[in-house]
Amino acid sequence: MSVKTLSVTMTKSKHGRLKDHQLCLKGLGLSRIRQVVNVIDTPENRGMINKVAYMVKVEEV
Repeated sequence: MSVKTLSVTMTKSKHGRLKDHQLCLKGLGLSRIRQVVNVIDTPENRGMINKVAYMVKVEEV
């Protein structure tokens, strides 16, 4: 059984955003614009991605 992963790219700056949104980016491992991280497709990660959907781009790997 293979684990599904998501490729998440930060597209907008975190400065001036809500503290909860900044913490979601940190939880996903994102700190810089155009940084790409691969995260496991879990409900927890999906929730963080949905909260900051306007700041990230997501692709299934």
